Amino acid sequence: MKKIILTLLIASTLVFTGCLQDDDTPIIVEETTNNYYNDGNSGSDEDYETIIKAGGIALDETWTSDKVYVLDRKVVVQEGVTLTIEAGTIIKGRAGTGSLSSALIIARGAKINAVGTADAPIIFTSESDNIEPGQTAGTNLTSANKGLWGGVIMLGRATISVSGDTGLANIEGIAADDTFGLYGVDLADGETFDDEDNSGTLQYVSIRHGGALLGEGNEINGLTLGGVGRGTTIDNVEVVANVDDGVEFFGGTVNASNLLVWAQGDDALDIDQAYSGTITNAVVVLGDDSDHGLEIDGPEGSIDGEFTINNLTMIGNTTTANGEYADFRSNAQGHVNNVYAYGFKDSSDVELDNDGVATNWNDGLITLGTWEIVLPSGVTDVTSIFANKAENVTVTGFGDTATAVTQGSQTVGANTSALSWTYANTAGSLGF
Repeated sequence: MKKIILTLLIASTLVFTGCLQDDDTPIIVEETTNNYYNDGNSGSDEDYETIIKAGGIALDETWTSDKVYVLDRKVVVQEGVTLTIEAGTIIKGRAGTGSLSSALIIARGAKINAVGTADAPIIFTSESDNIEPGQTAGTNLTSANKGLWGGVIMLGRATISVSGDTGLANIEGIAADDTFGLYGVDLADGETFDDEDNSGTLQYVSIRHGGALLGEGNEINGLTLGGVGRGTTIDNVEVVANVDDGVEFFGGTVNASNLLVWAQGDDALDIDQAYSGTITNAVVVLGDDSDHGLEIDGPEGSIDGEFTINNLTMIGNTTTANGEYADFRSNAQGHVNNVYAYGFKDSSDVELDNDGVATNWNDGLITLGTWEIVLPSGVTDVTSIFANKAENVTVTGFGDTATAVTQGSQTVGANTSALSWTYANTAGSLGF
């Protein structure tokens, strides 16, 4: 076996216009050509280049499937710029925490055009992953390998509900003084929300092994959507082995379909700040460290918004210390329909967390459609899974739409065959 490495370093200084701070890194492109000779791991016998990116992307560009792209710290697609990523392209995030954590950020007014296919998905993973062009999986990482880089962040100008009704916020996982982390609009400055905002397309995209720590209790989600509008396409996206949440929606109106989250460290699907889009056909597979399948928070300001989830399958885990079905918290508002769940612990519940959400349930701001649950050992009444934890508000009918089923006899839940392309399906032996 022989491997020849040729490295060319190119550094360019750009003038950034309001997106990057002075202490942010300019674009640095390092091109490394790796020549492999039948070493047993190459996706093909062809040479390929490794392109290292850091800082801001100020002009339209295309990332191609014959190269590997490495994110060195934050890479920001700036306002007015479109980043196109070809089907089958591999993007790797460099290890680092705090200001050195890596992420791809689509700033407000920018677009990403990442359209993979079932046979050639676009893959975001860790630099330590030995996957190469032409492959859909490496051989050295598993679902236990988390926090090896950051994640993917998309930001827009759709409606968000934040404290003080400012209409503007800085996204989780990015330092507060970095203006490229802003989402929503500045209502005090006369700006208006754009619920049709278009941040581009993510289609057949796999995001793996992320969640690097920015600060104590502040990790980056696998896919973070802040104020993203319904002009954006999110379809066939999986998140695997992320330290924090799988996919988190901070307000916005974007619709998302065919989502899969496997082995996240916190919550699989997390909703905040009056997200009012629709999630259709999703699968949640809890791992040994996972918390909730769903964590639902509501408006933080006076702007209300109700989400909808249709056709969801949740697969539990009896090993994790937490492993709940769902938690409705802090003024949650939304509707969760056609859910199939199995594999959870006997202590797992669907919870109304406080007086506010209990009141929202009574007022019809939270509803549950058909839920079919395979009862854990020791549980004999499906309605006992649905817990009202409010101190002062009683509810009626919570859990009445749920029925107990045997595994495989369900009539609701996700169409899992639509997600058979995923790495999780193969590596997790899910049988889709």
